[in-house]
Amino acid sequence: MTDRPPPTTASAPPARILVIDDEPQIRRFLDISLRAQGYAVALAGSGRAGLAELAAHGADLVVLDLGLPDLDGHGVLRELRQWSQVPVIMLTVRDGEAEKVAALDGGANDYVTKPFGVQELMARIRSLLRARITASEAAMPLFDDGRLHVDLGRREVRLDGRIVVLSRREFALLALLLQHPGRVVTQPQLLRELWGPDHQDDTHYLRILVGKLRQKLGDDATAPRYIATEPGVGLRFIAAPRG
Repeated sequence: MTDRPPPTTASAPPARILVIDDEPQIRRFLDISLRAQGYAVALAGSGRAGLAELAAHGADLVVLDLGLPDLDGHGVLRELRQWSQVPVIMLTVRDGEAEKVAALDGGANDYVTKPFGVQELMARIRSLLRARITASEAAMPLFDDGRLHVDLGRREVRLDGRIVVLSRREFALLALLLQHPGRVVTQPQLLRELWGPDHQDDTHYLRILVGKLRQKLGDDATAPRYIATEPGVGLRFIAAPRG
């Protein structure tokens, strides 16, 4: 029996895997294999394209080839770690101990040597995603005021008992605010976390996103119950978690 990732709730999309590899056949193979396991997949054929994709759309895990044409895997990892802690599995044809140590010291979470068995790679992906979920559950609060229920560990949002379907970025915004209840989270921090370091001046992105989130939570910007705007500064989650 195929070991698939755990089912997701209606409010959360499947785990998103970004594959950065310059070999078209490897990208096609991983795209088919990962989708068969229930993951959402994004593909990039170069280091710069991979960083841009991650900054623009995010990912739950990155599969990163070491030998890329423009910026090698070590360079991609070095830039990525300046603004993201997403789990990274490095793919390499170099099986020397020094290469593996360099990848791990540079911030990779794991590595797989080419050629690799797809089941081994899937097992490593599941392991890293489980570890990330476990760590997140330990750190993420539960919010419930009798009307709005948010379980960040389970990635579940309910309003008056009904599931609220959020996009990945809407959920990420809500999670960021809930992790700092009562405190202002600045616009630069929100833009950096949600869109990456190249979008810290794109405040209109944030205005559109928070508008969509407020609408789904039944929140009114003129008399907010949950998300308050501090003009020119950032956003604040108003109510304190209960229970």
